[in-house]
Amino acid sequence: MWCLSPTTGTIWGETMIRHPHIDRICAGAILLALVLTGLLCFGEALGLRPASAAPGYASRLFDDGRVHTVDLRVEDWAAFLENAPAEEYIPCTAVIDGEEFYQVGLRAKGNNSLRLTEEYGLSRYSLKLEFDHYVDGGNYHGLDKLSLDASFQDNSYLKTWLVYHMMAYMEVPAPLCSYAWVTVNGAPWGLFLAIEEPEEAFARRNFGPDHGALYKPDYRSLNAENADVALRYTGDDPALYPNIFDNAKFDTDGADRERLIQALRVLSTGEDLETAINVDEVLRYFTVQVFVMNWDSYLGHTGHNYFLYEEDGVISILPWDYNLAFGTYALGMTDPIRDPDVLINWPINTPARGETMLKRPLYHNLMKNNDYFARYHAYFDQLLTEYFESGRYEAVIRQTQAMIAPYVQADPTAFCSYEDHLLAVDTLLEVCRLRSESIRGQLEGDYPITLAQQGSQPGAGVDASHVDLRALGDFDDLEAAKERQDEAAAIAGVE
Repeated sequence: MWCLSPTTGTIWGETMIRHPHIDRICAGAILLALVLTGLLCFGEALGLRPASAAPGYASRLFDDGRVHTVDLRVEDWAAFLENAPAEEYIPCTAVIDGEEFYQVGLRAKGNNSLRLTEEYGLSRYSLKLEFDHYVDGGNYHGLDKLSLDASFQDNSYLKTWLVYHMMAYMEVPAPLCSYAWVTVNGAPWGLFLAIEEPEEAFARRNFGPDHGALYKPDYRSLNAENADVALRYTGDDPALYPNIFDNAKFDTDGADRERLIQALRVLSTGEDLETAINVDEVLRYFTVQVFVMNWDSYLGHTGHNYFLYEEDGVISILPWDYNLAFGTYALGMTDPIRDPDVLINWPINTPARGETMLKRPLYHNLMKNNDYFARYHAYFDQLLTEYFESGRYEAVIRQTQAMIAPYVQADPTAFCSYEDHLLAVDTLLEVCRLRSESIRGQLEGDYPITLAQQGSQPGAGVDASHVDLRALGDFDDLEAAKERQDEAAAIAGVE
C-alpha cells in the first residue's frame, strides 16, 4: 500500500519511488526561486514591478508625511541661473533623500512665472528633473520626470498641493506631490513642491502598462483662436490641431489622431457623449476646478493648463498647475481685479463668461445634459459635505502647514516673508470656508447660481469683503523679495 507523507509530501511504501531526474528538477526549482527572489528584491531598481503594485517612487519621494531633501550638484550654478530663461537642459547629480542619481537633466520651467521671475531680477525658478534625458532608461524608482515647483504667487506654499489633494479625494487621476528642501551643492536654496510630471510613469501608474495617449494642449499665441486648445472640433484634418498633437507626450500615429478627432467630433454634437468622453471623471474634475476658482485654465481666457488623456477613443481632462488658483488669477473677471465678494461667490453653473463659456465644449456641452448636470451638483454636495463641512480641509491644511513651517521660515529664496506666509495660510482657510458656504447656498437656491442671476441680484451671496485675496500672492511680493535678495547679497559682500 502506498501513502503520502503528511510532513514531507513524499510517497512512501515498501520501496521509495525516486524520479530518475529528481536532482535536475530540484536544481531547476532552486534556480527559479532565486531568480524570482531577485526580481522581487531588485526588480524595482530595474524599472520592473507587479502590475498591481504601486511604483517605488510613490512611497519614497512622494510620501507626503514628511519634508524630503533634494541636493542638486551642478558644476556652475551661476551660469545655469543666468541661462535659465532659455529652458535648456544641463546635466546634474540629484541626491534625493541621500540617494544619488547621475547625469540627470535639469532645466528651469514655467510660462509667466519664468518670465516674471527673470523680469524682477529673482533667481527662484521652478525646475524640472528628467532622469532619462541623458541616460536611456534612467529613472528614480520608476519615475522618468518630476518638477520642483517654486510656489510662484503662492505665499501659502499650499495651493497646488491642496488642489491635487482635492482632486485625488474626488478620484480624479492627479500627479503625486510632496515637499522637498532643495539645496544646491549642499547650500540651502529653498522649500519646493516636488510634483510627478504626467508622462510615462504617471500614465502607467494611473492607467496601466497598456495605457493610451497623453497630451498637454497649449497655445502658441494668445492672439490666435486656439480652438484646438479649447477642444473644439474644426474638421478631420490633424493639421487643424497642432496645439494638441505637437504636444503629445508619447509617439502617436494616424490612428491615435483619428480617434481623438472623432472624440472631439462627438463632443461637438452634444449627443452620445459617453461614447467619447469619460463623463463621470470629467464631472468630478470640473467640480474641484470650479470650486478653487482657477481661471488660468481650461475655463479661463487662455484655455490651457491641463492634460488630455485618450484611450480607446474616450477622452478625459487631467489637472495641472494651480499656483494661481483661489482667485489669485482674476484678469478680466472682475473690476477691481480681485473683488472678493464677486470671486468667492462665483456661480458654479456658469464658471466662464459669455463667449468663453460657449467655446469650452467639454464643460458647456456636458452641462446641457440634465443627467450630467444633476451629477455635477451631486458631486459638489459630496465635496462640500465630506471635505469642507466635515472640517477635513482645515485639518489637512493645518497639519501640512505645521510640517513645512520651519522650512518656510528658513527659506533663503522665498517670494514672501514668513509673516506673509502665515497670513496667506489664514486667508486660504477663510477663502475655502466662504467658498464652501457660498456654493452650499447656490445648491440650495439661496444664492445666485448663474452670472445672469447675479446680475439681477446684486450683492447676493456670502459677505467676503473682509478677505484680501492679494495676501495669497501678488506682484508686490516679488518687489519685496527682490529687496530682501539684494539686502542679503549686500550683507554677504560686506562679510
